[in-house]
Amino acid sequence: MQVYLPIAEMSVDALLLLGIGFGVGWLSGLFGVGGGFLLTPLLILIGIPAPVAVASGANQTLGASVSGLIAQWRRGNVDWRMGLVLVVGGFTGSALGVQFFVLLRRIGQVDLVVALFYIVVLGIVGALMVMESVRAMLRRRRAAPARLHEHTWLHGLPFKMRFRKSRLYISVIPPLLVGAGIGILSAVMGVGGGFMLVPAMIYILGMPTSVVIGTSLFQVVFVSANVTLLQALQTGAVDIVLVLLLLAGGVAGAQFGAAMGTRLRGEETRALLGLLVLAVAANLLWGLVTPPPSPFVIAPLP
Repeated sequence: MQVYLPIAEMSVDALLLLGIGFGVGWLSGLFGVGGGFLLTPLLILIGIPAPVAVASGANQTLGASVSGLIAQWRRGNVDWRMGLVLVVGGFTGSALGVQFFVLLRRIGQVDLVVALFYIVVLGIVGALMVMESVRAMLRRRRAAPARLHEHTWLHGLPFKMRFRKSRLYISVIPPLLVGAGIGILSAVMGVGGGFMLVPAMIYILGMPTSVVIGTSLFQVVFVSANVTLLQALQTGAVDIVLVLLLLAGGVAGAQFGAAMGTRLRGEETRALLGLLVLAVAANLLWGLVTPPPSPFVIAPLP
């Protein structure tokens, strides 16, 4: 069933858009990520213009994240205090990241730098998650005791705060820095940042996986809302028909993902997300090193 997208000025199969939205929403509920790092490339792949894909994708990420957050909140898997600290750091980092993005546009290196950011960040994060998850599963088979997290010099920093839901008593400096770092990367890469935030909360802050997913969605909701507002006001590239179709699939998918996530162990969830992140990084690397079919392409200016 074909449907016309007024802003994108093209017709697309509505069932295909519903399926894409459902898949991204499922990932949001299962892993605590917004799914923008998959949604935007998929929309571009089916022919949606890049500005419309980015602007409209941010709306779908917001909707799927809100749905996933509600599902996680009902299960008691959200640390609201930690989420607020991460949001404060994320807004600060986003402001700095936008200025860096403006500099990249001025020197004409946006596409290359964004692609390299994706490949390096996704490759490192995915590899670390898979290796740690494999070690955790091997420890479980050997019945070796595993600690929730190791104490490092980060836990000796001042300005400590108690996060009861996460069972942590740490300085607010590491969460603020994590939020700021994710905010910078989110502004440069155009995503909510959940796929980077989840491993950072697990391996740097030492939060339990069950709480990480819901708390990550809390932060992703605010980052995506900020991106949505800026895109609508500054570019006018938000296609409401595209957004509604993606949201319809995404909201349903997020509920299924959240329900499925309760049946997986923490290390299994991290391993699956790590493999998914590695697959996206490999695909981007292949596209960067593969020569185009024609070295000269005539295209309209963005």
